[in-house]
Amino acid sequence: MQPAANLNHAAVQVEDDRTGLTPETLKRAFLDNLFYIQGKFPRLATQHDYYMALAYTVRDRLLQRWISTAAAYTEQGSRTVAYLSAEFLMGPQLGHNLVNLGIYDIVQQAVADLGLNLDELMEQEAEPGLGNGGLGRLAACYLDSMATLEVPSLGYGIRYEFGIFRQDIRNGQQVEVTDKWLRLGNPWELPRPEWAVDVKLGGHTEAYTDRSGRYRVRWIPYQVIKGVPYDMPIAGYRTNTCNTLRLWSAQAPEAFDFEIFNSGDYLGAVQDKLSSENLSKVLYPNDNISQGKRLRLAQQIFFVSCSLQDMLRILARQGLALSQFSQKFVIQLNDTHPAVTVAELMRLLMDEHGLSWDAAWDITQRSIAYTNHTLMPEALEKWPVDMFGQLLPRHLEIIYEINHRFLEQVRARFPDDSDRLRRLSLIDESGERYVRMAHLACVGSFSINGVAALHTELLKQDVLKDFYELYPEKFNSKTNGVTPRRFMVLSNPRQTEMLNRTIGDTWVSRLDELKRLEAKAEDPSFQHDWHMIKQANKGDLANYMAKQNGLVINPESLFDVQVKRIHEYKRQHLNVLHIITLYHRLKASPNLEVPPRTFIFGGKAAPGYHVAKLMIRLVNGVAEVINHDPAMRDRLKVVFLRNFNVRLAQRIYPAADLSEQISMAGKEASGTGNMKFALNGAVTIGTLDGANVEIRDEVGAENFFLFGLTAPEVYALKAQGYNPWDYYQGDPELKQALDSILVGTFSRGDGEVFKPLIDSLLNWDPYLLLADYQDYVACQERVGQAFCDRTHWTRMSILNVARMGLFSSDRSIQDYCRDVWRTPAVPIELTDHAQLGETLAV
Repeated sequence: MQPAANLNHAAVQVEDDRTGLTPETLKRAFLDNLFYIQGKFPRLATQHDYYMALAYTVRDRLLQRWISTAAAYTEQGSRTVAYLSAEFLMGPQLGHNLVNLGIYDIVQQAVADLGLNLDELMEQEAEPGLGNGGLGRLAACYLDSMATLEVPSLGYGIRYEFGIFRQDIRNGQQVEVTDKWLRLGNPWELPRPEWAVDVKLGGHTEAYTDRSGRYRVRWIPYQVIKGVPYDMPIAGYRTNTCNTLRLWSAQAPEAFDFEIFNSGDYLGAVQDKLSSENLSKVLYPNDNISQGKRLRLAQQIFFVSCSLQDMLRILARQGLALSQFSQKFVIQLNDTHPAVTVAELMRLLMDEHGLSWDAAWDITQRSIAYTNHTLMPEALEKWPVDMFGQLLPRHLEIIYEINHRFLEQVRARFPDDSDRLRRLSLIDESGERYVRMAHLACVGSFSINGVAALHTELLKQDVLKDFYELYPEKFNSKTNGVTPRRFMVLSNPRQTEMLNRTIGDTWVSRLDELKRLEAKAEDPSFQHDWHMIKQANKGDLANYMAKQNGLVINPESLFDVQVKRIHEYKRQHLNVLHIITLYHRLKASPNLEVPPRTFIFGGKAAPGYHVAKLMIRLVNGVAEVINHDPAMRDRLKVVFLRNFNVRLAQRIYPAADLSEQISMAGKEASGTGNMKFALNGAVTIGTLDGANVEIRDEVGAENFFLFGLTAPEVYALKAQGYNPWDYYQGDPELKQALDSILVGTFSRGDGEVFKPLIDSLLNWDPYLLLADYQDYVACQERVGQAFCDRTHWTRMSILNVARMGLFSSDRSIQDYCRDVWRTPAVPIELTDHAQLGETLAV
């Protein structure tokens, strides 16, 4: 789109207020930034230049809030949440900041006055793919809620130069493409090189006695890497609070070695720089090989050490003593990736600051809280002892000492129980010796929480049972939530406008006010308007699918959606078996009365996860057959939307009719996609797994399609001996579906392509897919019948939204603040430049 003639610098009236919010001031600021920062004038500017100019214009309006917030926290010594996470899946920032600042409409108008389109400019933003999925997106939601609730916080993570790969689909298969999200710059970050810190790796330790006669240890590292912080502003929704996400970038202490260069070794002169920068180069290197494992562990100690050193710097800057660390900071570990925090904080307090073991351990245990995100033992991180010791020799010594003291306590509590000692030990010695990071987090923290009621109970009964018996007071449940600002206001403006018109706009920060919609659930006029909004959203997604996938989609069809990371436990292949069964039924009985359906998939498989990649290939193979079968016409369509990310999610959630949450009961810790779908009016089909349990309790069993074994039934079936062949032989439709895959119906006649996937199901089926198949197919029949009754379905949709108030991330953060962090809100008063100048002068 070419800018209109009114993109004229001289045509805009000049105002005194540099960061004002009138249309004229915004237009002037936009043109100033285009000229002075991008160095362009309209005839040479690209759409990306316009995006950058607008982003800087918005960032300028965040800076007063950002600086005022930092000043208030510094002056008051406010207790601060340090949220440590290896992932922050933030999503595009421009639209989100416009919503939170309350200036979306006025900026849209100002941009339109200049002949530009805000939606097109927002499409120019590179999404920072600094996470895999739920874990990183939860961290982003929590940062948004902490700022909205005026909770002092710092998010700490890694500024990965390359985020999670960009997914392409070629010949039905996933292809990973490098995600160069920083290629054109990031207008939302500010580098802070003056706060850089050094991180040690490798080498050896030396014991010595200090002047006071105390035993001390000195770490002589093999390598030192510099961590440079880059700060991103996190604006609260219509508050003055603007917190900080601090991401660390790895650099060499010296980027260029002149001595080596002068000797003629030109590549060697920059080798240290290249080696150091690998640490923050890519999100989650493939750890199927030892080098990948080592790099991932190095990434973890890198961002943990940088973050802890930064906290100690802040503590000193505010004139607080080391003994006050746990009063100033509460550190939340987002899963086990930052669990080495326990050992690193001990090292810093003892080796760098001279504290005794007992004093350092008291501070450490009082400062750290741990969130567990998994029920799968194989997902609980553990590192080979030899590798850990080579990379972190001092930390291994500290962990051994923690373990020795800890097991002495266990032995005193449970005498003559050597098996319990073995299970609880921080070192797994059942074969190759490993450091158990979840155990380290449990021992070194004062709080251990699950992320849904069922998840927390299963942690107590199974995964962390021994720790629960030892420390029952540490355990608590904090059900996950999502931010309504991004996943309702920004992504679903039609529904938002209708909600505002019906119940006012305060629900955006008080989501339980959605309950007032219940009174409208039976209103025919309201139902009609609600249905038309859903159809408009489906029309938008249909247009997107036509453009991306070349398919003509019927917006009147049932949009049946499963978008999430591709994994066997999430059971996308159960969904596919139902599609194949429905296809076979329609081929055999063309007059079968079922509503037309569009099955929509999206998600990425880990690069080294072969079976998950086969699942993507199977979805696309089924799509190829069904979409090209003239007998299906508009009755069945299957679509795989490539490169699922936050931006694409914002298109999908508002358009979904049915939300697929079909993991085997007892495997999904919580889920947040289930919440995002329901908040946008989708009805859930799911098992009693994760937060599905609480969603069903809230929205009502009659507004949720339940199927499948419960967690106790899963355990019982596995205990008595599960044989998937019994189900295969005993269900003709299941056998027909699996056999059609095996003979190559969906792989162009090649029966070998999907054999590993089918062999896994028939010989092991660890996630009981075949056991749940029949109940799932029957439940899907009930879905089809319900969808044919438009009034009934619309009522269910309205009630799903009305009863989802519990699942705001604001509620989650309030729970953490009350039960774990003990952090009061700190309202921020805006400080102008003159006041800041006076403070500086004093």
